Amino acid sequence: MAKEKFQLEYNLKSVSLNLLWTSLSTSSGLEEWFADRVIVNGKKYIFKWSDNEQEAELVTIRVGSFIRFRWLEDITEKCYFEFKITIDELTEELALVITDFAAPEDMKDAKELWNKQIRDLFRSIGI
Repeated sequence: MAKEKFQLEYNLKSVSLNLLWTSLSTSSGLEEWFADRVIVNGKKYIFKWSDNEQEAELVTIRVGSFIRFRWLEDITEKCYFEFKITIDELTEELALVITDFAAPEDMKDAKELWNKQIRDLFRSIGI
């Protein structure tokens, strides 16, 4: 069954754009909250967890705004995961929008995993 796109948005108060961007776009930043180890070789990223390893390709990046990856196992599908930073025009507060894809039967688990990951991100940047 085809995967379906979903988005989750998280508001971040009192976080600097540079700190958030570093956490989302560098191997050391991603190792603080997303994976145990991140190895970058050009556009290829290897994400390692204690008992799992997945490879992704950097699809596109706009510094300070968004970064999009595609899992190599999903290369034939038009699936990706993306971290996008938005800035509220009035309050200038940041929000992080996660875009990902999951099979309908896995949607709840995928969202719960992202919620856990974002709690780890918040902890790593001091929120």
